[in-house]
Amino acid sequence: MRTIKLGVKSSEVYYLNELLLKLKYSVLVSDSFGVATDKAVRDFQLKNSLVVDGVVGLKTWSALIEKTKVGFSSNSKLLSEQNLIDFANEHNLELAVVKAVNEVESGGKGFLVDGRPKILFEGHVFWEQLEARNINPVTYQNANTKDILYEKYTKKYYLGGTAEYTRLERAIKLNPDKKFSDAAKCAASWGLYQIMGYNSLSIGYNTIDEFVEKMYLNEGEHLKAFGLFLKANNLIKLLKDKKWADFALKYNGKAYKTNKYDEKLMKAYLKFKA
Repeated sequence: MRTIKLGVKSSEVYYLNELLLKLKYSVLVSDSFGVATDKAVRDFQLKNSLVVDGVVGLKTWSALIEKTKVGFSSNSKLLSEQNLIDFANEHNLELAVVKAVNEVESGGKGFLVDGRPKILFEGHVFWEQLEARNINPVTYQNANTKDILYEKYTKKYYLGGTAEYTRLERAIKLNPDKKFSDAAKCAASWGLYQIMGYNSLSIGYNTIDEFVEKMYLNEGEHLKAFGLFLKANNLIKLLKDKKWADFALKYNGKAYKTNKYDEKLMKAYLKFKA
């Protein structure tokens, strides 16, 4: 496991925050190693007879994993090399292309430490999904729902980790009607590639519930859903032709230039090709 410290932004930091949250530290589950994470790490080190330096290296990682009883090798839900090979063969893509896309576009890990798939609940999408079902979202707007039901996009209510499930469950419980459950699940992004639930029907799943059940299985199913999404949106050919900018524009939107997704894809491809 990579050594990380204050200021680092990576998938390892996301996992670190998950472990700290499980140990009851008040941290936001994200990929950013901020002040709150640093404070929690130092407190953990102090309480576990470690050097208190805020650096998460081999000894601190070992202690964290031991305390949370989380193992890596036994996790059969993780994506395998064979999954990527099968995906490349199925879509007639170079393995290096598949690995590049997986490295750049995946969220690092598709599952939380408790075994549930990673999600992010979008309150503005929940609003749209209710309207699509002829339900007036304004009826359910109040002080207790402002963080799960809002008309315009905002990041300020994101909590990350298991707390996103709390938001999802609160949305579902607003009304026992199945329409609410479906709308709420459609308003969350799911798994390793963060496929929005509302895409489930258009990419080939019979129901949103079937899609969610598959997301609970393993990262191989996340990759399969990603492939269905790429195929439904005519993105496979762009990958075959290595049109990185065109692919990034359609998959990531106009912000791809700011985040240099096309350059990251090309560099990752050249690395795996070599």
